[in-house]
Amino acid sequence: MSRTLRDDLGHDVVLPDHPVCRVVSLVPSLTEAVAATAPDALVGATDWCTHPADLDVARVRGTKNPDRAAIASLTPDLVIANKEENRELDVRRMRETGIPVWVTDIETVPQALTSMRRLLVEACGWDEPEWLTEAAALWAGDVPEPRARVVVPIWRDPWMVVGRPTFTADLLARLGLEVTTAGEEGRYPHVDLAALDAAGADLVLLPDEPYVFTAEDGPEAFSATATRLVNGRLITWYGPSLVDARHALAGLADGN
Repeated sequence: MSRTLRDDLGHDVVLPDHPVCRVVSLVPSLTEAVAATAPDALVGATDWCTHPADLDVARVRGTKNPDRAAIASLTPDLVIANKEENRELDVRRMRETGIPVWVTDIETVPQALTSMRRLLVEACGWDEPEWLTEAAALWAGDVPEPRARVVVPIWRDPWMVVGRPTFTADLLARLGLEVTTAGEEGRYPHVDLAALDAAGADLVLLPDEPYVFTAEDGPEAFSATATRLVNGRLITWYGPSLVDARHALAGLADGN
């Protein structure tokens, strides 16, 4: 027996008529979410999946170049992916071979909470995890008026920053932080460094992914704007990290 549900993009996904037992995750944040919810069900993940630290599953290469043969050999009940993180080509080719793939589409915190509930509870048939219930309570409420403006680089040489609409921009907005891109449009625009430094931001947040900014690599580029290193997982991942982010980043808008 089987059942059919539609993923975040409206694609029909055929699922077993029982809780999903074998999952391959192609997104680090989704891997963490599954591992925190039904760890025994996770049989494969990408080389970039770093949480939890003791994760011991088969590795299937990266988010943009998954080893489809290795994934097939794991006989998953479900492969989980994301519209932004994974290539449509890989998703289509896996589906063509009969592998069910569930694609998430997340650009806001509310979307993340809804998407995670649909994936974990409705699609996979698991009980709602405590971390998801806690995250929903922590992030409830309207977006506040911004109290500070931030630049969030994600790459250098060339410099690229977080724009809109993105999950990171929405998460930061809910903390009272408005992302600025020095006037450039787009979700992750290329921006001139001098323009960034002169954009009038209160703070430059330098995450450790996808580019690994460090104390020696990043802060020296900005002479007019204060900088702060930040855990990239807290501002780009959706899943259990939402609980950690709410607590760890709560004072950023007030300079704490």
